Amino acid sequence: MKRKIYSKIRQWKEQWGGRSALLVDGARRIGKSWIVEEFGKNEYKSYILIDFNNVKAEIVELFERYITDLDTFFMRLSLYTGVRLYHRESLIIFDEVQMCPKARAAIKYLVKDGRYDYIETGSLVSINHNVKGIVIPSEEVRINMYPMDLEEFMWATGQEMLFDYVKGQYEAMSPLGQALHRQMMDSLRTYMLVGGMPQAVQSFVDRNDMRDVDLIKRSILSLYRNDISKYAGRSAPNVTRIFDNIPGLLQQHEKRFRPSKIKRGARMKDFSEAMFWLDESRVVNFCYNTTEPSVGLALSKDDSKLKLYMADTGLLVSMAFGTGELEYGGIYEKILRGKLEFNKGMLVENLVAQLLRSSGHSLYFYTCSSRENAEERMEIDFLVRKDKVTSRHNICPVEVKSSNRYRLTSLEKYSKKYSNYLGCSIVLHTKDLEIKDGITYLPLYMAGLL
Repeated sequence: MKRKIYSKIRQWKEQWGGRSALLVDGARRIGKSWIVEEFGKNEYKSYILIDFNNVKAEIVELFERYITDLDTFFMRLSLYTGVRLYHRESLIIFDEVQMCPKARAAIKYLVKDGRYDYIETGSLVSINHNVKGIVIPSEEVRINMYPMDLEEFMWATGQEMLFDYVKGQYEAMSPLGQALHRQMMDSLRTYMLVGGMPQAVQSFVDRNDMRDVDLIKRSILSLYRNDISKYAGRSAPNVTRIFDNIPGLLQQHEKRFRPSKIKRGARMKDFSEAMFWLDESRVVNFCYNTTEPSVGLALSKDDSKLKLYMADTGLLVSMAFGTGELEYGGIYEKILRGKLEFNKGMLVENLVAQLLRSSGHSLYFYTCSSRENAEERMEIDFLVRKDKVTSRHNICPVEVKSSNRYRLTSLEKYSKKYSNYLGCSIVLHTKDLEIKDGITYLPLYMAGLL
């Protein structure tokens, strides 16, 4: 399946020319191994993929015995794998490199040697976990990888032309029209349920069976829980508590993380290590409160107030509903048709967070709970900084609306208070594109284009 990160990997190859290795990191099962092998097939005369999850002992031994004798190292590696290596025309891939710390430490010497290119893959939390006794190489360029976004999902399902049209209409700030808007909303709801995990998307494309898609997503969730037990150490119980409670937190009117909701009497500091682990795992998207919408949102970040979103909304759906509910209650079909009575805002807001994150935005929201002044009480779902910064900072407040009927009380208060900071006010909703009274109303499927 076509992935956007491919062009970023090609850019690394052209820009660095062997002077640095590439580390592709991200959550488990998002397609890292597949995309780098495709890159090796297409962009090099030959490639070797070493999967450290399933590697022969003689190859591991190369990193222990011959890293100071690279002529012998490459000769034996070529013989063991049956692949001929060509100077500056071959790629060597270290897949799941965290399983062999000595291989990662060897990157320094391999890059300096300069004969071949190197790409490493691994999940960030396990990469950082397995560093004991090695020097982390500075000769690495990192690229973050995420689950498939909406456009990649549209490519996979044969709707590339339709999304190209959506992008054109966004650039022109023009509506799609009733028929195409309805078609895009159907595709968005399907993407929300299937999610962006490549294995689930491939199953949907091949079989169009939501039961099979759900089984795949649940197996991925089980893998994540196993990773928590394996890598989170003494923080594992708290990590599990937070992870399993994410659907419940998002179901609340105020979606902010509150330690006491997870464990009676707990405070934020009690979960600091667990939160750090989840952030590193890339399984969860963190959205931080900012106390002022200035050009540097991170400068006013309030770590004590944050929201947690699942990195993949399809996984959130499987977490929120039991297997029996989905299979026998027709949950998927009811959500697709908009016939299920539940707080679908939790899914829609999570979806927007996912699309913003995969398009390169760090996630921030704004909240003020003043007891003295009602005009100060407000909460804005997301803050997005426009590329072009002027004297006005150009911070765009973004409100997410999952139904056709809504109010914009917080947005109106916010716009009044911070008029000198704003680029434009944006409402993401279920209707077509419209600009009215100084507010840009965008359909939800355009969230990733912001």
